[in-house]
Amino acid sequence: MTSATASAHERSPTSPGTLLNVVEPLVFEVAGIGGAAVDYLDAWALQRRVHAEVVARERPDTVLLLEHPPTYTAGKRTEPHERPVDSGGAPVIDVDRGGKITFHGPGQIVAYPIVRLPEQVLVVDFVRRLEEAMIATCSDFGVATARVPGRSGVWLRADELREERKVGAIGLRVAQGVTMHGIALNCDVDLGWYDRFVPCGIADAGVTTLSLETGRAIGVPEVLPVLQTRLTELLAWAPYAATPDYEPRPDPAKREPRIELVRP
Repeated sequence: MTSATASAHERSPTSPGTLLNVVEPLVFEVAGIGGAAVDYLDAWALQRRVHAEVVARERPDTVLLLEHPPTYTAGKRTEPHERPVDSGGAPVIDVDRGGKITFHGPGQIVAYPIVRLPEQVLVVDFVRRLEEAMIATCSDFGVATARVPGRSGVWLRADELREERKVGAIGLRVAQGVTMHGIALNCDVDLGWYDRFVPCGIADAGVTTLSLETGRAIGVPEVLPVLQTRLTELLAWAPYAATPDYEPRPDPAKREPRIELVRP
């Protein structure tokens, strides 16, 4: 990753290491997309380093924006039957966030907000703000989405032809008042990867992408600045109008809260 102190004017808006529209105290840093996609374990190490610096107040709140090579990550509640029998060569990595198993790969933009939660902001509000940022981003591309009570992430409503389907995932960790991990929004990811496992442990719903829903190619470089804008708005901690939820669809196999947070 190139130095975050280099001038943003010397690189394209999505070059690795670019600082995007820095507004104190929130910094957006592109860690790598496309051919510079970041190995998951390398990104995890980067998260831990940035997290320690934010905890120590050695750097401002930071959002890492990136893509990963094909990788499955299994959260704390992943069941053995939910893991891929054949991962197609992609690693399956056990991680320290809440939730179940999910996929990261090319065509999916990942945002890791590493931010100190203000005293007046409850963790559940932070979760909803991240979901709202994905909902607003989808809306900017003409795709209507919302939360589904009982299930994490961002969803499209079922219609006459298709089942309810997920376009954005979320999984978080909070340690010493500072967040880790984050959100993943499907732009033009190969959905074949999702046929190999039970996404987020939910077997009775589907997965989709912005490209599939709009009928045109929408890649990470196009979505990145839109998501960055929406995260800037929602993580300014100002009041906002939440998108109304869809009908509850609790997973029959799930008895835990809609999203689980892991604390030390």
